[in-house]
Amino acid sequence: MNVTFLDVPGMVRWVTARGVENIVRDLTTAIDADFARWQDFDKTPRVASHSPEGVLELMPTSDGVTYGFKYVNGHPKNPERGFQTVTAFGMLADVGNGYPLFLTEMTILTALRTAATSAMAARHLARPDSTSMAMIGCGAQAEFQALAFRAVLGINSLRIWDTDPAAMDKLERNAVRAGFDVHRASDAREACRGADIVTTCTADKANAIVLPHDAVEPGMHLNCIGGDCPGKTELDPRTVAASRVFVEYTPQTRIEGEIQRQAPDFPVTELWEVVQGRRTGRESAADVTLFDSVGFAVEDFSALRFVYDAVRADPDVATVDLVAEPADPKDLFAYATAAAVVGV
Repeated sequence: MNVTFLDVPGMVRWVTARGVENIVRDLTTAIDADFARWQDFDKTPRVASHSPEGVLELMPTSDGVTYGFKYVNGHPKNPERGFQTVTAFGMLADVGNGYPLFLTEMTILTALRTAATSAMAARHLARPDSTSMAMIGCGAQAEFQALAFRAVLGINSLRIWDTDPAAMDKLERNAVRAGFDVHRASDAREACRGADIVTTCTADKANAIVLPHDAVEPGMHLNCIGGDCPGKTELDPRTVAASRVFVEYTPQTRIEGEIQRQAPDFPVTELWEVVQGRRTGRESAADVTLFDSVGFAVEDFSALRFVYDAVRADPDVATVDLVAEPADPKDLFAYATAAAVVGV
């Protein structure tokens, strides 16, 4: 059985042809629509296998019609060895017969969906008059985040900081080429000064404080996406305690997010509640809102379905023969052994 297959070159061609900003703008709408039907989805914290080097994870969900999963790793020291910190692939399947529908790379797609989710949350939580964003961490996610916030919120002014000068060089170069106004800060405090939105995205697996508590100003929206596994945080616990905190799926975020260092009954609001109008987001211009994002399977489902719908009718998109289809469904043995004879 041939299954639609989007490999890395295919994903690159699709992203190049459609444009990152167009993709994340439309993907933001798709993710928002799935959060608006949150109750349709099976939900469980991701299945994680931790090691001293990093983590391997499976992120599954289903809406009863389609099943999706993502395999993803997180290895903070990988760049020192010439590897990426995060890589991924994913699949969609038909719930009715269990057959796969779509197989794709998700290293690039995860960057797109993370950026789209950040922008979607900010659209609900940030001040509507926001014009500038500080970026603490200038790694692989940074440009995607910047383009998503411009596409969805009109942010065109970036204040950037990273402990790695080469990462700052890379982001500054790419962002200026993309038309952003970029201020290269000397530290995190300077980066945050006057910013309306602060995005933190760092890789170290540690309970770090990359955003000083005294750098947080009234009215800021904090988009914290780097604290995404046990023992890995980016904020001072005082900042979390002083913010209105919004999460994707509480049982997962209490294990992995910024709130893992708070009491088990620390109050949070799940983002779907805001999307559906059940809870308020920002209540005043002075509120500090915090999107404590760890990434959740529904977002990957949205991204997988979004890309599948976009490419499956394209005659140039590849397929892969992934499922054996014997003429007699009960006689797999005859099919398998005949194939072996033919191959001799």
